[in-house]
Amino acid sequence: MGLSNLPLSYCTNVHPGRSLAEVELGLDNYTLALRENYGAPLAAGLWLAAPVARELLADPRALPAFRDRLAARRLSCHTLNAFPYGDFHSPRVKENVYVPDWSDRRRLDFTVSCALILASLLPEGVEGSISTMPLGFKGFSHPSDHLQKCQALLLEAASALARLHDQTGRLVRLALEPEPCCLLETSDEAIAFFDDLWKRADESGKLEPAQRHLGVCYDVCHQAVEFEDIPESIRKLSKAGLRINKLHITCAIELSSPAENKDGRQALAGYVEDRYLHQTIARTSEGGIVRETDLTKQLALDPPAEFRDAQAWRVHFHVPVNAERLGPLRTTRHELRQALQTVAELDYAPHLEVETYTWEVLPPESSAGSSARDLVDGLTEELLATRDLLALLENCNSGHRKKSLR
Repeated sequence: MGLSNLPLSYCTNVHPGRSLAEVELGLDNYTLALRENYGAPLAAGLWLAAPVARELLADPRALPAFRDRLAARRLSCHTLNAFPYGDFHSPRVKENVYVPDWSDRRRLDFTVSCALILASLLPEGVEGSISTMPLGFKGFSHPSDHLQKCQALLLEAASALARLHDQTGRLVRLALEPEPCCLLETSDEAIAFFDDLWKRADESGKLEPAQRHLGVCYDVCHQAVEFEDIPESIRKLSKAGLRINKLHITCAIELSSPAENKDGRQALAGYVEDRYLHQTIARTSEGGIVRETDLTKQLALDPPAEFRDAQAWRVHFHVPVNAERLGPLRTTRHELRQALQTVAELDYAPHLEVETYTWEVLPPESSAGSSARDLVDGLTEELLATRDLLALLENCNSGHRKKSLR
């Protein structure tokens, strides 16, 4: 089918948004200038935290007014990020981003609220998507029936989305986002979980709405950090009948030959920061995988033997997607190209969204700086590079299709 022809989306979780006024301030200070620099239609992939969602739905006039203001800014919206529930810009987010998890009804209520909002914002004839957390965090303790509780609430979410579709004609799909060190971490774990979910849905007569409304958000950074073969991973999900409702255009950090690359490890230590979790995974010389929940200076500068002697490390730190290298460090932009090329082979077109939320915590040598103008410039470079890459892949795919028709 090829890549999505909807306006490219970028996720506004890069900007603080603890109230509706703060969300709109981010649109005015950053997104409008970014759209002008981009020179083409741009979609705002809105992150609406739980307090903002409540604010939009508390007064029946608030959501239509917000929709009108979004249109007046000439911004469209076809996807929301409902992964962070609370303040994503507090001094310390780390593992708090996984609370509440999908066994907690607050997560369900928040997600359904986001779906109601998105249904009102969607352009006519366009499907919507909402990315959400991957059930829970492996670092927390969970009761033995935790996954069953998650499944029950996800099926409730599918039913709510089906009712929304019946009532409004707007189709909104939920996209669980596998992430390192979470209950859905690898593609295989996602497939196994959804296989069980489909069986449970079938037993309760909810299989059709579940399969229509539930799927995954494929974050390329996350699966690259897992050292997954990206094309194989995407094809495996497709073969299992698991729909990729959204693809996050993201890049991770890669450190090659850590034992010899002391400059790389020194540079990596500069990425240690207090706000976000930076899961670090190493591929050993035997091809095995070892994990650390967070990047620390101790790990970077004086790693244990299994990390020091590894082939490579990859770090869950969303870095600018136009960067091939960051000094002595590499990025996983190659895997990003692979992901987009493989997604273009699917018989549907997942939503595409650039999601680099870490600009404020990048080390000075790789950051665009702290001013609004510098952030806009950095985001512009990301979007323009992504547009060029998408156009290149589309042209290549078009050429292959023409050859196959001869």
